[in-house]
Amino acid sequence: MTQPPARTDDLALWSALRRHTQARIGLGRAGSGMPTRHRLELQAAHAAARDAVHSPFDPDLIAAGLAGVPTVRVRSAAPDRLTYLQRPDLGRRLHPTDRAHLPTGAWDVVFVIADGLSSRAVHEHAAAVVRATTAVLPPGTGVAPVVLAEQARVALGDDVAHAMGAASVVVLVGERPGMSAADSLGAYLTYGPKPGETTDAARNCLSNIRPPRGLAYETAALKLAALLRGARELGRSGVDLKDEADALPG
Repeated sequence: MTQPPARTDDLALWSALRRHTQARIGLGRAGSGMPTRHRLELQAAHAAARDAVHSPFDPDLIAAGLAGVPTVRVRSAAPDRLTYLQRPDLGRRLHPTDRAHLPTGAWDVVFVIADGLSSRAVHEHAAAVVRATTAVLPPGTGVAPVVLAEQARVALGDDVAHAMGAASVVVLVGERPGMSAADSLGAYLTYGPKPGETTDAARNCLSNIRPPRGLAYETAALKLAALLRGARELGRSGVDLKDEADALPG
């Protein structure tokens, strides 16, 4: 049966709404299905999400973006990508032989760059976030060498910080890709992490760092610096620590 033509004012309404979101809304119909163009766009987005999950982590690329910044490389206990996806618990623990290679010191914070579920996100954004954040930290802040972690999940940062003697850890990790973003970077801050004991309630998260469609590097850096200062003053992070940088420009 032929569908009645869409009203001009309806089309204008949906067109205006689509300018404010990446969500797939008001796509219309072609008979009983989706218009071909939108169906192809959805398939392309799904392919990009799969590629983001399975693309190999390239620590050399990130180290190049951090030229002049000391780095150290570690792996999780997950031996390969398939195991990493099937066994989240292994991605939260350091490989036993890599723990011994971590330097130790009385550092205020260690940044851990982890591939997570989107290597693309960390390749494109992580180095810039580290540079922007360290640039706005108070003078004298002790920053440990940046740790590049392969097959890693957020909680691996607890193990890293504990082994290195850092008071806080900021894990920059590739977030689970969706149908509108395959390059979204997340930043998870934890104060006083304890391996195997720290819960997600003890973390503060900044999500969707990916300019120009998401959070800008400079804004993320200012928020992380404010959270690090607040965590140090409060003596903890997570649900008790509020982000007071909401008024910052984006």
